[in-house]
Order: sequence, then C-alpha cells, then structure tokens
Amino acid sequence: MNILHIDASASDSNASHTRRLSSELVAWLGTANPDATIVYRDLFANPLPHVDTTIRDAWTGEDSSDTKLAETMRRFKALVDELKAADVVVVGSPMFTVPSTLKARVDHVSIAGQIFGYTAEGPRDLLSGRVYLILSSGGIYSRGPFAAYDHLSTYLTAIFNFFGIQDVEVIQAEGIAYGPEQHHAAMTSAAKKFRRSPLD
Repeated sequence: MNILHIDASASDSNASHTRRLSSELVAWLGTANPDATIVYRDLFANPLPHVDTTIRDAWTGEDSSDTKLAETMRRFKALVDELKAADVVVVGSPMFTVPSTLKARVDHVSIAGQIFGYTAEGPRDLLSGRVYLILSSGGIYSRGPFAAYDHLSTYLTAIFNFFGIQDVEVIQAEGIAYGPEQHHAAMTSAAKKFRRSPLD
C-alpha cells in the first residue's frame, strides 16, 4: 500500500486537530499494512507557489530548455506521479474555507491528460483508490442551519471524484470551539469513525 499523507493546517502538531487525527489515521493504516510506504507533505511548512504563466506553460511541456520552466515541470511531474502512485490519500485540513496551500496543491495536479482527460463523450477520470478527508471546525457544518457553509468537504470530494476516486470518506471533528466536553466528544468520534472504516 502506498499512502500519501497531506497536512494543510497552519497550526503545529500540538495545536492542530487535523494534524493529530490525520497522523493517528496514517499510523492506524500503517499498523494494518506493515509494508506500507508513506509519503508525507506538509503544505504549511513547504507551500507550493500559486499557478502562474510558468506553471501553465509547464503543463504543455513546451520549451523545457528554459531553466525555470524545466524546474517547474519536474515539480509538477513529481506531484502528479506521487498522486498516481497512491493507493490511499489522507488529507488533513481545517475548515470551512479552503486553505490556499491546499488549493495550490490541487491546482498543480489538475492537469488534463495526466489526472483526467477529455473525450468526445466528455471527461474521463484516470485515478483510483481511496481518500480520507480529515476536517475540523469550531462550529458544526455537516448539518443544521450552517450546512451550506461547508465548501471544503464538497469541493474536495468533487475534485477527487472527478479524478476518478469515488471512495472518499469525510471524517469531521466538529464543534470543537463549543467547550471542553464537545471538543473531546468531537475528537473521539472522529477517531472512532476511521477505525471502523474497512481496509480492503
């Protein structure tokens, strides 16, 4: 099993709920799959640049003799290759907005002909596997009056579905700002949810 673990929180591991939960999930996956290979990407510590003309031109593969363009091509190829190689992708992110570092990561790999394609019949997805979205929020957005405010889980699920990964599990630790009891209950519930998830 190849596991791609991505953290997007700007908080360190002591303060970040999603870093803690995503690490627990990856450790759980690793225990169940001792031979697993884990690739870890901290998007806050090592942010990607936002898409510009150099990145756009690199997608076409043209004029690779240009040093900056060639370096950009190598970077996005590595990102695409590690996503293609992943059997499981674990994404940890706070919500409800989409962190710009995570959006930049998505933008870098959203390349027609690499992750998806177009045919006369419409889009064609090229990936497979499983995704765990580990999300946390101070409020509750999975249900109730603020459900429409959850753009992060719907956006990421749609993106991975479009790439071809239909097995996307959203695990949310919600209401963590509602007091110590709710905080504890939210973290405990989230951890229990992924441990009930089948691994086959």
